[in-house]
Amino acid sequence: MNKLGKLWRSKRRTIVVAAVLLGAFLVFGAFRLANPSPQIPSAVVQRGEFVDYLDLRGEAKALKSVTITAPYEAGDLQILKIAPTGSQVKKGEVVVAFDTTPLKQTLAQDQSDLKSADAEIEQARAQARLKEEQDLTDVMKARYDVESAKLDASKQEILSKIDGEEAQLKLADAEQKLKEVEQKLSSDKASDAAEIERKQQKHDQALLKFRQADRSLSVLELKAPIDGIVTVLNNWRTAGFFGNGAPFKQGDRAWPGAALAELPDLSTLRIVARIDETERGRIQIGQPITIRVDAVPDREFAGHISQISATASIDFSAGWPFPRNFTADIAVENPDPRLRPGMQANLHIATDRIPNGIIIPSQALFHDAGQSIAYVLHGGKFVEQRVEVARRSGDQLLIAKGVEPGERVALQEPAASR
Repeated sequence: MNKLGKLWRSKRRTIVVAAVLLGAFLVFGAFRLANPSPQIPSAVVQRGEFVDYLDLRGEAKALKSVTITAPYEAGDLQILKIAPTGSQVKKGEVVVAFDTTPLKQTLAQDQSDLKSADAEIEQARAQARLKEEQDLTDVMKARYDVESAKLDASKQEILSKIDGEEAQLKLADAEQKLKEVEQKLSSDKASDAAEIERKQQKHDQALLKFRQADRSLSVLELKAPIDGIVTVLNNWRTAGFFGNGAPFKQGDRAWPGAALAELPDLSTLRIVARIDETERGRIQIGQPITIRVDAVPDREFAGHISQISATASIDFSAGWPFPRNFTADIAVENPDPRLRPGMQANLHIATDRIPNGIIIPSQALFHDAGQSIAYVLHGGKFVEQRVEVARRSGDQLLIAKGVEPGERVALQEPAASR
């Protein structure tokens, strides 16, 4: 009988405990049915370090570059070949090649003119030698005649008066003739020398033109002075009233000194960003920056601000009205060989850090009648609560008052969820 009693008491306790648990479950279920938890996305108010970020867009640029220009002395030239933008070239490789046909024709004509000038000089010298030989012969003959006439005149004492006077006349004629041929010799020498000099000047001009054409022909292949990545520049002759023109291409004509392409020095690569006047006070030289380059999505780069322009300037690349802003150069501390000028980048700058702050997501902030509010979970439902926002940074808000750490705030306006 004692054993049966003990067994019965044990079963009774088990039944009582089960009944109590079942009753508690039913009460809790009824409470939950009466006060259902709202099905609204929410987040917990956090306490921690609030980091104030400034996000900018930048572009990779080389601070130094070498410009490839058309030769000045070759006139307008037609591009036969040009390395495309983005192609990598080594020092000494051809970047731009021009059509050599017109210049070769000019060179052939200049060479022909030079040969003709050489022939004219030789001909003038040959004629001068022949004329000089004839003049020297005439001078020698005139001198002989003078000596002969002097000999005849010396016989005047033994000749008749008439013969003596005739001999004197012949001597005078011979001496006059000698003067004339000597003067002719001197005059012909001066004339021939002047003619040869004129022919020489013509030759020198032809030689200069030939050398210029030859030199121009040698520079019709523009080679890379350094290793680099080619950036083809715009042809301003194709630009409209407001346009920048299209990049140079095969078949275009280039004027003397035209800038055709650039080879940036990749060792001077920087990220250049424009900073609004209102944000200038938040940045300073040396400030660390996180860089994400669109074209290199698998890497994050570290950098810092290396330079900030002293004054603001008009940013014509922005929309109208053109804003005034500052230019900042950002040095990349862990560069990648895939970085190229012209690549776009996102810049994430930590401008300030506030420890032990109260932080909520920016989606948890709403506005009602000009007031900033948050919906805080109390007793199974979200209650409207006024908040004061100290700062905003990206998708986070620093709250001065209105919510406490550990509370749960709605990420969607409760009224909009019904």
